[in-house]
Amino acid sequence: MSNLELPRRSLLRAASLTALSYSRVLGANSRLQLGVIGCGVRGPFVMGHFQKTGQVDVRVLCDVWQRQIEKTKADAPGADGCADYHRVLERKDIDAVLIASPDHWHARMAIDAMDAGKDAYVEKPLTSRREQGPPVIEAARRTGRICQVGAQQRSGPHYLRAKQDYLTSGRLGKIRIVRTWWSDPGGAHRVPEGMQTKPADLDWKLFLGDLPQREWAPAQYFHFRGFLEYSGGVLADKFVHWIDTVHMFMEQDGPVAANASGGVYVHKENGRTAPDTINLVLEYPREWLVTYDNIPIAGAGKDGIEFCGDNGHLRINRTKSEFFPAERGAPPIVVNAETDLTADHVKNFLDCCRSRRQPEEDARAGHRSAQAAHLGNISYQNRRRIHFDPEREIELPA
Repeated sequence: MSNLELPRRSLLRAASLTALSYSRVLGANSRLQLGVIGCGVRGPFVMGHFQKTGQVDVRVLCDVWQRQIEKTKADAPGADGCADYHRVLERKDIDAVLIASPDHWHARMAIDAMDAGKDAYVEKPLTSRREQGPPVIEAARRTGRICQVGAQQRSGPHYLRAKQDYLTSGRLGKIRIVRTWWSDPGGAHRVPEGMQTKPADLDWKLFLGDLPQREWAPAQYFHFRGFLEYSGGVLADKFVHWIDTVHMFMEQDGPVAANASGGVYVHKENGRTAPDTINLVLEYPREWLVTYDNIPIAGAGKDGIEFCGDNGHLRINRTKSEFFPAERGAPPIVVNAETDLTADHVKNFLDCCRSRRQPEEDARAGHRSAQAAHLGNISYQNRRRIHFDPEREIELPA
């Protein structure tokens, strides 16, 4: 059975959980015991934000490459290490896990973690395939565990203020189009020197999981987001952040149509299958559109979102918001970000682990944002407009 079908063969079942593991709630002064699954780049970075809160002990590090565990131990002295994430979930001293594995593992690991009685902070995208989302939502509901998806804009004060000031208040007026873009120059997806031969301490079979087994493919390991088998490419990486923000601001998260075009125009190395250049248009029921452009060149405005309303337009990214009134000559109103978004998002997760309130980016929100990206990939791969029923979450005939 394929990983894409989310097999229910976990070693850890909700039925085996004790009443204690369901009812355990951290006290106000309790330290959260954390397991980190995925010690590449993002995992240790977010782990550092957990540690900076002074509320967390990192107890175990997990990665299929032992070298990455040893590197990360420099920042988590005393932490144990293992290759198989099930070993983390079996531990009774772990309260929560940070999941920063490659995308094709996110949904499976999140479900297994919650079934094991652990709260889960899951890096985006929550899913690598559209059908993986509902089982994660169901697991969060059934187990009562906290599931926070790492789209950190949801916790950013300048995002929340801009939503209130310009969207909720109605100051922007009717919005008919939201532009999003990310000019990511990327860079050649070259294999690091000396890695054409698999390192002896890297478990390639474990990395693949339920995907079809194959010989060591270093480009697929080091640049997995260049391959649609492992991920949703740039749409599920960069665009997921922006469409999640759009959903939050517009308070609507179900597109009814998707149309994408693009290709591998720049980075043709190593047989990548995910487009590096793409244009996507999503249509929503209240008669508004979202556009996204990924342009793999430097200096094209880098990244941002622009809400275009009758009374002006609002541009926002991770560094600031800018409101441009419709009146000729009116100066823009600029609000700079004053906090670190990842730090804010981690704090929200820890607060929810104690209060048991739903986090800013729960499983449903993470699923719906990833779903929008997946619809774009389906359109791109099939070279046609996709019609979608967001209530039933099914594709409709053209």
